Amino acid sequence: MASTQLQSFEPLVFEPNKFLQSRLEQSPHKQQQQEEQELKQQEHELELELELELEQGQEIVADEQNEQTFKIEYKHPLEHVWTLWYLENDRTKHWKDMLNEITQIDSIETFWSLYYTIKTPSELKIGCDYYMFKQGIQPMWEDEANIKGGRWLFTVGKSSKEALDRIWLDILLMMVGESFEYANEICGAVVNIRAKSNKISVWTANGTNELAVLEIGFKLKTLLHLQSHNLQYQLHSDAMSKINSGVRSVYSL
Repeated sequence: MASTQLQSFEPLVFEPNKFLQSRLEQSPHKQQQQEEQELKQQEHELELELELELEQGQEIVADEQNEQTFKIEYKHPLEHVWTLWYLENDRTKHWKDMLNEITQIDSIETFWSLYYTIKTPSELKIGCDYYMFKQGIQPMWEDEANIKGGRWLFTVGKSSKEALDRIWLDILLMMVGESFEYANEICGAVVNIRAKSNKISVWTANGTNELAVLEIGFKLKTLLHLQSHNLQYQLHSDAMSKINSGVRSVYSL
């Protein structure tokens, strides 16, 4: 009996632990699977983060575009587009070659941006001019829009630099703001910096339109506080045909 029992239990005692052997064989494989799962999870989480960042980036771009659209839509456009010209005296050049177009002014924002960027009239050198005319009108007598018109002209003393800058700015604001009853008659304005005295003039389209010419003249005299100045209205045709330095005045205020 003892021998029989030993034979029946001997395989069980000396047989290796199958459970432990199974664990030892499967452990590396399971660890690899776990690592692969963790890697896949990390990749998935990274994809989600990238998608979220992309969506946020698109929202930012959309917001910036909306902001730009808002700024464009809420500019304050002017009734007319105006062109600012600059002339710097150079005796080696023809008058037309000295005339340079600076920029177009189509809104209140562009007007003030330009005004605070360039020099004021009192800062210009002797012989220099500023011209501001409606778009499409050349600042010269011969232009089709000017040839039948004239100009209100007055002088500003060399000692009155502040007055020169103030009057010029006020005239520009009156033009772009359509302050004249006959605003359609306004062609533009000129400031000439000269050695003896500076000149400012406002050009109109039709010199025979007495009501329009006088309304513009009286408004200049009143709103610009030019009671001490003598305003003279001269026709461009007279200026073009003048023989001497004097040009007769059609109206005087």
